Amino acid sequence: MSPPTGSQPASPLGQPHNIAAGYIFDLDGTLYLGDDLLPGAQRLIEALISLDRKILFLSNNPTRSPDDYAAKLTRLGIPATREQVLNTIDTMTSWLVRHHPDATVFPISEAPLKQALAAAGIGMSEDPTEIDIVIASYDRTFDYRKLQIAFDAIRTHGRARLVTTNPDRFCPLPGGRGEPDAAAIIGAIEGCTGARCEQNTGKPDPFMLEAALERLGLAASDCIMIGDRLTTDIRMAIDAGMPSALVLTGETTLEILQSHPPEDHPTWVLSRVDQILPAASWNGHD
Repeated sequence: MSPPTGSQPASPLGQPHNIAAGYIFDLDGTLYLGDDLLPGAQRLIEALISLDRKILFLSNNPTRSPDDYAAKLTRLGIPATREQVLNTIDTMTSWLVRHHPDATVFPISEAPLKQALAAAGIGMSEDPTEIDIVIASYDRTFDYRKLQIAFDAIRTHGRARLVTTNPDRFCPLPGGRGEPDAAAIIGAIEGCTGARCEQNTGKPDPFMLEAALERLGLAASDCIMIGDRLTTDIRMAIDAGMPSALVLTGETTLEILQSHPPEDHPTWVLSRVDQILPAASWNGHD
């Protein structure tokens, strides 16, 4: 691997001294923003591939399928296969198949999740008298009609439970912008029904972590979680006893980090994602 061009910025809070067996990467705000790779992302993945390390790309965003994410990463210069991508489409589908295979669900979501549910044989309906589970997801087509269906299924008929693909408040966009994520839809449903969301199948829930470790075939202690969010990426790692690195290229700034108690802090804080490899590992390699 080649050393970086020019000087690499120092990590705000140190760097790992050893290379791990597995690396779990968040996507938005960690490896890219929009259609632009973040500094160091491509060279880091190339280095990990050359070191024969296991890599998993982990996302709470269910608006694209894992195949779409693999294609996007590859197009941006990070080679990825479908098996290297795990997102909340996978985890919501597998949670339902495992725990509620006969349930009829109402997915407040975009097309990729609905397509995956249909492929898995999960029944779907917009009839409140038939709905067993309302799925609140990241849905940019959310409207009052969908909210009414959820209200009737949960409150009027008293038969449906509320679950979510992910608890994110917003999805980061380039230029410091963002757009409302699944938490906005959860809040709308909880606000009018008085119900509480009973299950999250994304970060930081253990269900997402178990699926990630199963995919890698590694223990939590053998991996490092790298992400930009304290409440999802870093919280999941902390709860599992997994080393973690917060990269300051997405949601979290140093000021936000410092406003949180020490028990919420990651193992390392990085200004760019390629600092997750020990500095010495970049020296003396072609």
